[in-house]
Amino acid sequence: MVDSYARRVRPETTRLMEMMDNGEIDARAVAVMALLWLSESDVKEMMLANDLVEDEADEEDDGQPDEAQEWADFDPDC
Repeated sequence: MVDSYARRVRPETTRLMEMMDNGEIDARAVAVMALLWLSESDVKEMMLANDLVEDEADEEDDGQPDEAQEWADFDPDC
């Protein structure tokens, strides 16, 4: 259940969450509605913020050596 602070600050969000809790609307239906309402960039930002995916920009080859290569270049015997 949602506390009174959340009810005052986010009344419509609280109302929708309570509707889901009470079985008045399916949580998956709410998720679909919300995801279709958001832009693709909003969905990506949400996924990144909640650690659901890694940022693809971090995975791209930037031409820089990774940590293991740096150590190998510094001390090949390590």
